Amino acid sequence: MTDTAHERHRMAALLADRGVLVSPWLRAAVETVPRERFLHPGVFLDEGRVWRPVTAARTEKGDWSRIAYGLDTLTTQLDGHLTADRADGPVTGLPTSSSTDPATVVAMIEALDVSAGHRVLEIGTGTGYSTALLCHGLGEDAVATVEVDPEVAARADAALEAVGFSTWTVTGDGLLGHPHRAPYDRVIATCAVRRIPYAWIRQTRPGGIVLGTVGSWPWGTGLARLTVGEDGTAEGGIVGRSSFMQARAQAVVPLAGDLSARTACPDGERPALVPPLALEEWMPAFLAQLAAPGAQFVRATDGDGTPLRYLFDPERESFAAFVPDGPGWTVRQGGPVPLWDRVERSLVAWQDAGRPGIETVRLQVTEGSHLYGIDGSPLLRWEHRLG
Repeated sequence: MTDTAHERHRMAALLADRGVLVSPWLRAAVETVPRERFLHPGVFLDEGRVWRPVTAARTEKGDWSRIAYGLDTLTTQLDGHLTADRADGPVTGLPTSSSTDPATVVAMIEALDVSAGHRVLEIGTGTGYSTALLCHGLGEDAVATVEVDPEVAARADAALEAVGFSTWTVTGDGLLGHPHRAPYDRVIATCAVRRIPYAWIRQTRPGGIVLGTVGSWPWGTGLARLTVGEDGTAEGGIVGRSSFMQARAQAVVPLAGDLSARTACPDGERPALVPPLALEEWMPAFLAQLAAPGAQFVRATDGDGTPLRYLFDPERESFAAFVPDGPGWTVRQGGPVPLWDRVERSLVAWQDAGRPGIETVRLQVTEGSHLYGIDGSPLLRWEHRLG
């Protein structure tokens, strides 16, 4: 086994120089935990339209170490089952598990504000690398981690055992938390969710912190940091941009078929007050996901090259279709939920408020609702009643 101590110390120094790695205990963990042990049986490298499988067994040791200690997210599973050791060459597919880039992993743990004596619940074990960092700093008995994919969970558990951590590795739906080990001082999620599950709040001590990514698109999502109150509610805000794979139970299925046929029978049409191209920007995309959780934004072109944009919400059987109309856009909406009306109200209010950044968004979670607002702007409030 190659000694990667030099690479670990180099990566820790680089993260510290960037201001990401601050806590001495976490730096010691980064310098100690071998990331390469959590990449078995291999990774997929993005080569544009295909993924190239790379394994330690088929790669020079120096090259493998450079891959393991680069600051990149490394995809470890495609389509919910395919791993690099099972692929003979470049393949296509959708990433379903990964080793998140070390800068993001470290930044999230720093934001968690964890210290000795805290009990932590991690949602989304993945490879187990972030679990190992927490175990190194807090002790293995202080950390419980939940992974929905049995194969992913088994590989992570084996890697954790191999580096000396016999922590609480659970296979299950992380959206439900893990009540057996509750209450926790900290909950951290390494997947994105449409809303912060109240189960996470309920399983956290008063004064404890819940940290997770809100949103359902690959972009335009935000990292929520909430403090749990004595009354069982939680309050906080979005502390920055964040991007994670969606929780498996909430992952959207890519739309297939003729999109024009799906939108052929609108209930009405009108000029769009805000162009749909705004949703390609981070903050407007985030507001759209708050206003219409579960909706998908789709880019397409007509046969003559005309750009088209769509919002679909398959669960609510609703759509909004956009076509260029001179200098503006026309929106056609159909189904029981007027998707663009909801989104547009949020975007217009945001523009009127001076286009504040994502860090101005505040959030309150109760057992029955999520309430969003923007500092200093009472117009920007969304309440989503839970079923």
